[in-house]
Amino acid sequence: MRTVRVNAKIIQDDSGVFSEIPVLLDQNQEVIEPLMKYTLKLNRDGRSPSTINVYVKAVQMLLEYIVANQSGFTSSHAVFENFTSRLYTGTIGEEGLDPSGLYWLPCSKQLAKSYIHALSSFTDWLVDKYDAHSLNPLVEADSYTQRLNYAAWFRKNQNDFLGHIKDTHINSTVRYARNVQGRKPLGKQKTDVIEFPERHFSEFYFNGLGGTPTRHIALRDQLILLLMHGGGLRESEALHLWIDDVFEDHFDLNSVKVRIYHPEDGKAPNNWRSSTGKTTRSAYLKERYALSPRNQLIGKKRVGWKGTVLDGKDKYIEVYWFPSIFGEVFAKLWKDYIRLLAGIERNHPYAFVSFHTNHLGNAYTLNAFHDNYRKGLKRIGLEPSKNEGLSPHSHRHSYGRRLRRAGVDAVVIKKCLHHASIESQTVYTTPTAKEITLSLNAATEKLLNLAQETQQVVTPSWEALTQNGFEDIDPSSLFTGKYARLRN
Repeated sequence: MRTVRVNAKIIQDDSGVFSEIPVLLDQNQEVIEPLMKYTLKLNRDGRSPSTINVYVKAVQMLLEYIVANQSGFTSSHAVFENFTSRLYTGTIGEEGLDPSGLYWLPCSKQLAKSYIHALSSFTDWLVDKYDAHSLNPLVEADSYTQRLNYAAWFRKNQNDFLGHIKDTHINSTVRYARNVQGRKPLGKQKTDVIEFPERHFSEFYFNGLGGTPTRHIALRDQLILLLMHGGGLRESEALHLWIDDVFEDHFDLNSVKVRIYHPEDGKAPNNWRSSTGKTTRSAYLKERYALSPRNQLIGKKRVGWKGTVLDGKDKYIEVYWFPSIFGEVFAKLWKDYIRLLAGIERNHPYAFVSFHTNHLGNAYTLNAFHDNYRKGLKRIGLEPSKNEGLSPHSHRHSYGRRLRRAGVDAVVIKKCLHHASIESQTVYTTPTAKEITLSLNAATEKLLNLAQETQQVVTPSWEALTQNGFEDIDPSSLFTGKYARLRN
């Protein structure tokens, strides 16, 4: 079955409201209905577009594999088991040929495991709705898997706010596991995330993003940069800012308070209330502008929302400037930006807009910001690189590590980053490789000084070692020994 993935607007009643989701079309250009219904369920459950795309891609790959391999399997379970094997190995033989015509390259362990999980969940749903057979049923787990399942269940229960009132006996489900579980992904320490290099920030601010000849473009991008670098926001959170979300700071008249409201459930500005008494931003957007929240859109107009921990009953996250000078700079730029924005027609409440001739006044998109961010780096001779911290999200890591270096308490850092758990901020506050090296060098120096004071035996320096020579590796004393011939 040759399938095609397209985005479709699904209307389910007479209200005229539609859900925009990815669907698969078969060879007759008809929608594969069971997958469409399951995708609608995922959408209703609030699953992100990226997660939904994994489910659709997994089903698409399985269907293509079944069509390419129509013989030689005795059961649907055997098909699924071999399909998962090909995720890891690919379908191309040693000679570079693939009789099945799929020509798949090997997937990473993490991606393959995601596909297996997606297909397991989808076929479980098919069992309930269509009385089908599960491709990956639960089977009795071995003792090792049971222990891992119990450890995972216990940890989740301990981190649950109401975990203390739940049944603390082992749950019956931990005694079972999927028939096909996928390979365990490689573990990694949370030390690989790189912060934006502080030595480049000033030049990037003034000559990078600020180097564009158009003043209002520079102001807009500099404001977003301040929110990320000095306020710890994700770039997506910054683009959810409304003009009404910037307030005077009564504790510091030179600064401002910035609040980013939840795009759907956040309270509408200026005590707005709909004709039916609703006060949410979702209702405000629909009644005033006939728009949907940006986190509900798909495609280029979508702006995601990751955070779940909010600061107040009005459902917002507050920006905590650190150091406070960032808030003062933001306040000055904001006044200039608002004056420039006043003359531009807008059909939305978002603060950051496009100044491109063809999209003037439209809400600023993530793609457009990322493009301007790359251009800003190139103006100062830098190339975008996540591994070197030259990316938008690296500014959030700079913010978290700046707080940690200043000795701010972990609970306060959690509040500043709006995390649900202190464990969540580990990736933002873990020492960098450079800091670890400097720390170990300082510890080595301390150890040597302590040894000299107490006359303890310690490992001698390289110079001391080489004075005695090494007969096994340098019998002619060319490089080692007190009178080495070639060392100098």
